[in-house]
Amino acid sequence: MDLSKRFNKNLDKIEVSMIRQFDQSISDIPDVLKLTLGEPDFATPKHIKEAAKRAIDADESHYTGMAGLLALRQAASAFVKEKYHLTYNPDNEVLVTIGATEALSASLTAILEPGDKVLLPAPAYPGYEPVVNLVGAEVVEIDTRSNDFVLTPEMLEEAILKEGEALKAVILNYPTNPTGVTYSRQQIKNLAEVLKKYPIFVISDEVYAELTYTGESHVSIAEYLPDQTILISGLSKSHAMTGWRLGLIFAPTVLTAQLIKSHQYLVTAATTSVQFAAIEALTNGKDDALPMKGEYIKRRDYIIEKMEAMKFKIIKPDGAFYIFAKIPVAQGQDSFKFLQDFAKEKAVAFIPGVAFGKYGEGYLRISYAASMETIKEAMKRLKEFMEQYAD
Repeated sequence: MDLSKRFNKNLDKIEVSMIRQFDQSISDIPDVLKLTLGEPDFATPKHIKEAAKRAIDADESHYTGMAGLLALRQAASAFVKEKYHLTYNPDNEVLVTIGATEALSASLTAILEPGDKVLLPAPAYPGYEPVVNLVGAEVVEIDTRSNDFVLTPEMLEEAILKEGEALKAVILNYPTNPTGVTYSRQQIKNLAEVLKKYPIFVISDEVYAELTYTGESHVSIAEYLPDQTILISGLSKSHAMTGWRLGLIFAPTVLTAQLIKSHQYLVTAATTSVQFAAIEALTNGKDDALPMKGEYIKRRDYIIEKMEAMKFKIIKPDGAFYIFAKIPVAQGQDSFKFLQDFAKEKAVAFIPGVAFGKYGEGYLRISYAASMETIKEAMKRLKEFMEQYAD
């Protein structure tokens, strides 16, 4: 019996991530150096691990409520109030999720219907569009290349007016994956002035909020648009907890009451012992990102210096831990082939820009969430490759 034609037809719009495709294509290269994934090379802080152990030893192995432990929601609410001047009631405006990925899936499936449209500044993280497509909605990209990957109020309003009533939501992500771009308070205020005129959701993925390098604290758009914003956060990047899978949704009561419906039927509740670890992270570990930030800045600056000397064009990233570099025209603009050749020749892997959509073609992304030793060796091999490539 062949059931292959009976799947959700929207799956036909979804392909395996090109990041994974590329990774697979170079995975058989012996001892390849990978600067590919957004995976901090730091260990989860010891005090957080100890909190999880204590929870396990205390037999904290049963379901929590669907929204998560109240103590965790209280800690999360206090954290964003102190850090970002946001006020959320932990009783009914905070949801604990299994990573920011589930937070995004729960949010998008809750608000979108077939035929809806979603605006997305591009190039963009490739995890948004598949979820939008799965529910029969459509992503409309806003090309930000002409403005060094910064979304302007003019770009935003033009796109909103063009899409009309079909437009249901805007997805923002900053600091941004893959470009590392982030926004100042004035820039966020200006975008909010546009968005508040229209009855659309703002899904703001701010999972890299603790990794900003401008000297100015991260500014959440939820500060200016609390009634429209579904704020997505998590501990993967700030506390080096990617494998723990702990995310958060912050939204006003009227929105959270709907979001919890999709969340509960996706996962029931987040892992209990991890929630106890998260309480520790958001209280005693609320500044755990600071030493990591110092190292990331050193790595970022080293890569920029080396790659600009090789004629790569780089917009200096002010957040996250990625370099998004324009491949020199002389080397061709097929990012997949360029990096496949580089990986095979020099056993170093970066991510092709095309993995982040059509507006990422001609670029490459480097994750500097890797040791300085690895980064230095990768830059040495890239220099050798570029010299050879030019001959």
